[in-house]
Amino acid sequence: MIDAVKMEPLNLPTYSFSIKEDGDKKYIFDEIRRRYVSLSPEEWVRQHIIKFLSVEKHFPRALMSIEKGFRRNRVGQRYDLLIYDRSGEPVMIVECKAPVVEIAQRTFDQATRYNEMYGARYLLITNGRKHYCCKIDMTTKSYEFLRDIPEYGELS
Repeated sequence: MIDAVKMEPLNLPTYSFSIKEDGDKKYIFDEIRRRYVSLSPEEWVRQHIIKFLSVEKHFPRALMSIEKGFRRNRVGQRYDLLIYDRSGEPVMIVECKAPVVEIAQRTFDQATRYNEMYGARYLLITNGRKHYCCKIDMTTKSYEFLRDIPEYGELS
C-alpha cells in the first residue's frame, strides 16, 4: 500500500484510500466494486466523489452502481456512477472527468444522453475541481442548477 499518490488536487475533502503499485501501475481500492481498479485521473475523481457523497451527503453506498454498460442506439455506453433511491429507481447520474478536462456543453450532453435511458431526477457533473448539480423535470424536459449537492434524504 502507498501512503500518498501524486494526483491532481481536488475541490473535495481529503480522504484516505487504499492504493497499491504493481510495477509502474497504480491501483486504488473501490469500496463499491470491492476490488482494486486502475488509478487514472478520472478514477481519482470518481473515488473522491463516491467518498464525498457517502460520507458528507449520506448517500448509501449499497445504492450506488459504478461503470455499468448499456446500449443506446446500438452503441455501447457506460455511465460513471448511477445512484438509486430506496425503492430501486434511478435518482442521480454522476459523470466524472479528469481534473484537467474542462466541463463543457458536450459533458452535459453526454450525461443527458445517458439519462434518457434511466430517467434520473438529478445530474451531477464533476472534474473534481468544479461540480455542477442539476435537478431535472422529466415532464417539461427542463433543469435547474442547484447551489449545492443535496443530501441523499433531500432527493425527491
